[in-house]
Amino acid sequence: MPLENLVHVIDDDEAMRDSLAFLLQSAKVNTQTYETASAFLNKLGEISGGCVVTDVRMPGMSGIELLKRLRELHVTLPVIVITGHGDVPLAVEAMKSGAADFIEKPFDDEILLASVRSALKHQAADQERDAARAAIASRLALLSQREHEVLEGLVAGQPNKIIAYNLGISPRTVEIYRANVMTKMEAASLSELVRMALVGGVIAPAETDKPRPR
Repeated sequence: MPLENLVHVIDDDEAMRDSLAFLLQSAKVNTQTYETASAFLNKLGEISGGCVVTDVRMPGMSGIELLKRLRELHVTLPVIVITGHGDVPLAVEAMKSGAADFIEKPFDDEILLASVRSALKHQAADQERDAARAAIASRLALLSQREHEVLEGLVAGQPNKIIAYNLGISPRTVEIYRANVMTKMEAASLSELVRMALVGGVIAPAETDKPRPR
């Protein structure tokens, strides 16, 4: 079951759980159902993707409390909250607590499906960004101290001769280190290397606006 396409449905009403599961599965979206928020949290260690659809009013832990708990645990799964008629204040509180969306009962099937698809799309994009950051971090870890210093000079916009002067080495040696950096970082161009350095935290975005040394 692809985790990036998995919806975790939490509702204490069995009929509603079954109805939501049937709707989602009919739209070719995999689902896992839970009777309580606590049951979902107990499985959290096995969950690495997808999104959550939860009722806001449940015995034990409510949907709002679940949102707050997920935030405390730094869990970034998108959460769609289903509210009953007249629960707008709860829905607003849910949004303030990090909900991706709220949908009022009785809801239109297509509105729910559109919300779920949007949540899954954003979650997949977040996972891709996290994977890219991890890959860049692993490449940065391969650089020697000197290569890292040359990288910092490159992304600061310094020409080889300035980098060489600052590091007390020859421009030719800088060229060798530069080639090593490009190879280890798997960068096809200097612009790609700069983007990697930004993602990897080598430089802060504001630093790219500094004037180049003359």
